Amino acid sequence: APPRAENMAAATGRAAGAAPAGYTALAVKFAQRQRSPHFLLVKEHQVREGADTGHPPRRTLFVLNVPPYCGPDSLSRLFSRCGHVQSVDICDKRGSGEKKDKLTSKFFDHKTLKGFRAAYVVFRKPTAVQAAKALSQEGPLLISTESHPVKTGISKWIASYEASIVDPKELKAEVDAYMQDYDKKMAEEEAKAAKEEGVPDEEGWVKVTRKGRKPGLPRTEAANLRVLEKEKQKRARKELLNFYAWQHREAKREHIAQLRKKFEEDKQRIALMRAQRKFRPY
Repeated sequence: APPRAENMAAATGRAAGAAPAGYTALAVKFAQRQRSPHFLLVKEHQVREGADTGHPPRRTLFVLNVPPYCGPDSLSRLFSRCGHVQSVDICDKRGSGEKKDKLTSKFFDHKTLKGFRAAYVVFRKPTAVQAAKALSQEGPLLISTESHPVKTGISKWIASYEASIVDPKELKAEVDAYMQDYDKKMAEEEAKAAKEEGVPDEEGWVKVTRKGRKPGLPRTEAANLRVLEKEKQKRARKELLNFYAWQHREAKREHIAQLRKKFEEDKQRIALMRAQRKFRPY
């Protein structure tokens, strides 16, 4: 079943701790005063050999029904009692947890995941996966502690809003650093292109670039007007003439009449020329 359907099944069976086939329900709490526990659905992550290199089989625990306020650090602390946790990847749906390049920007390209999510917990040893599934025999596990509190409810949304406020100085510093790296990269590419210009490759071909002894000059206003006028004339020539069918027929008839008139004139001219060539001795 897809993750959304599995999450709905988990929500339906929370009171009794029921879980879909193949999954184990782990009861967790985010505070001591919380009456009803929340159930995480876990099972061993199994894929075809070589299909998912980021989450190795037998050492990866697949977790469903992860609340939006439960982050990677919280899951890592929760399952660290079972063994050493190498990594925790949280995604919005199953199958989208492939490892990606970490974002270096603090302000750009950040995607906020909403709703319940899925997670991949990678352990160092395979025995930790079975130990994590055996946690269902214990009572509700406490995720939020005094040393590592997990913000939920209104406090979580307030913290998210405060974190969304951008510091202008930090933003300017990041943009300046990015532009310096970009300028450095462009200068290296231009230097490399200038070095390779005019040098034939292994097959004898010479790479031609836009830069040469006569680089293109910027257009003046008069030159732009001339270009626009030429484009206007070109469009005017392409406009459809004799759009209607009756105009097309009339144009054909007029053209045929002109050809016939010209043919008769040519016949008279040829007859006159032949008459002038006759021999007249007297």
